[in-house]
Amino acid sequence: MVTFASLSGGVAAKQQRPAATVEATAPRNAGEPIMAIVSIKAQKVTFYDADGWIYRAPVSSGVKGRETPAGIFALVEKDKDHHSTMYDDAWMPNMQRITWNGIALHGGPLPGYAASHGCVRMPYDFAEKLFDKTRIGMRVIIAPNDPEPVDFTHPALFVPNAQAIAAAPARAEKLTREAADAAKAADDAKKASAAAAKEAALSTPASLRKLEQVKIRADAAVALADKSLAKAKTDQAKARAEDLKQKAVAKAAEATTQFEAAQGDAKPKLDAAAAAKEAFKAAETKKADAQQAATEAKLALEPVSVYISRATQKLYVRRNTHKPWADGGEVFDSSIEVPVTIRDPDKPIGTHIYTAMARNDSGLRWTQVTIDDGDNAKDALDRVTIPQDVLDRIAPTAVPRSSIIISDEPLSAETNYRTEFVAVLSNQPQGGFITRKPTPRPVDEDYPVASSDDGFGFFSQRSWNPQSGTQYGYPQYGNPQAPAQYGNPYYGNPQAANPRRRGGQQYWQSQDW
Repeated sequence: MVTFASLSGGVAAKQQRPAATVEATAPRNAGEPIMAIVSIKAQKVTFYDADGWIYRAPVSSGVKGRETPAGIFALVEKDKDHHSTMYDDAWMPNMQRITWNGIALHGGPLPGYAASHGCVRMPYDFAEKLFDKTRIGMRVIIAPNDPEPVDFTHPALFVPNAQAIAAAPARAEKLTREAADAAKAADDAKKASAAAAKEAALSTPASLRKLEQVKIRADAAVALADKSLAKAKTDQAKARAEDLKQKAVAKAAEATTQFEAAQGDAKPKLDAAAAAKEAFKAAETKKADAQQAATEAKLALEPVSVYISRATQKLYVRRNTHKPWADGGEVFDSSIEVPVTIRDPDKPIGTHIYTAMARNDSGLRWTQVTIDDGDNAKDALDRVTIPQDVLDRIAPTAVPRSSIIISDEPLSAETNYRTEFVAVLSNQPQGGFITRKPTPRPVDEDYPVASSDDGFGFFSQRSWNPQSGTQYGYPQYGNPQAPAQYGNPYYGNPQAANPRRRGGQQYWQSQDW
């Protein structure tokens, strides 16, 4: 009877499993994929375009202890013929990376259950078919359950301005030209400043001091000759002293003339050099301002992503600059980060992704996906007040594929200069991160620089917010003094991690670090 009960229980367990997902393509022409949703529960992935699902296939996610982390990601790199640097050169064809520490979608064997080391394996032919259809920045949602995008409306969602949208390309082109002109003017000013400095070097203060010393010595010789003349007793001595005095006076007069002439010549040249230097500084400032304006105008043509974190009480904005990075991927702009007001900040809000799928008569058509418990999608948006100056800056030119994310979670430590937002659900297992090292932090003079003392690997560009404390300050991520129920522990410190709900992420406890 025990044996029969055991067998019956096994059969019942198998019967309770969801039906296996079959690879499928929607019976219509597919548009560009806007998002992919991976269901860990159903072991499937579904890609969506503006009109609904377009491709669906079974997957194999991470095994127990190497679980694929649930959360919000985006494609950061694609490699047609990737071989793992972590797992004995394992072949991972049509790899589409979602974190720089090694989590990706790729082709692989599917045994019918979770079997990977943290990546999401897709059927080989499916991964190949999708590879050329996606692009860097496409949203990837990994959900514990099996959510689907639902049409959604709300007054807080961005409503673009038709005139601003129409004018954006011309404005970007105009500001780009102005930035190029400002760069040329700054280069010319630099050359002029160098030439003026070289000219002034011929009459430097050092040269003036040398002539001044000659004059001082000549004047001293005259004074000495006067004393000798006063002490002379005989006519012969007086005549000799008078002769020496006349010679000393002549030399002193010549030294004075040379010194005064040099003073007269040097002042205009020194003044000209100083003026040229100030002109160069002004040109450099104008160049920086023009380049910033041109960059923002170009970014206005791109989808905008907004992340609102209850954990940090901040709002973050990112856009893809499409600047390739030498080690792979593209650089994302992260120049906007401001405090945000969330009503009842101690109350869970959940994790919700709102995505602009396409244009419509009212501006944009939106969907929402919820992947973590808390408020419903409407109530979550009702609790948030986005600063008006941020809305004025990003909403008028919002385009399809723009998004707003609201979450209890802070941004993951994997969010950096060449990712869109990465947020991991802290109440879900994250074993797939265990064997992976933190993202490296190279430095680029034109793009974000990692703060060396916060340990988080976050990257920030120049702050546009004049209240930020410093003109080019970096945000203070990873503050170990942050409230334990919200903030992440200090990255890389295995003693700080607490893998509980809304606390740190389990992979921080890796002893390999």
